[in-house]
Amino acid sequence: VQLQASGGGLVQTGGSLRLSCAVSGRTVSARAMGWLRQAPGKEREFVAGVNRSGVRKDYTDSVKGRFTISRDNVMNTLYLQMNSLKPEDTGVYYCAAASNSRAPVLYTWTSYDFWGQGTQVTVSS
Repeated sequence: VQLQASGGGLVQTGGSLRLSCAVSGRTVSARAMGWLRQAPGKEREFVAGVNRSGVRKDYTDSVKGRFTISRDNVMNTLYLQMNSLKPEDTGVYYCAAASNSRAPVLYTWTSYDFWGQGTQVTVSS
């Protein structure tokens, strides 16, 4: 499974971005998927996760009500719609997929088997 993230950029506080993650290879192996981010000097943290069907979703508290995760299993693409962005949302955003997990949502980066290369999101104040 290969993941290719895109859509990051520089945006002002209150702005919006939509991240995409194209999945290729053995796409049937991509079960739970998620977005994690890493700010400078900090550890990688969970942002949002979704189960294989796209029905079960969860978010870290700081983005609830502002971010929406979704997946299109026909187009093999994972999305993260980010609205009302804040400077603290700045970081490198990674998409990730797990191949064998039965849990609908995975919260730790070590739970995932495949990673995209990351896309930079910078929110200016």
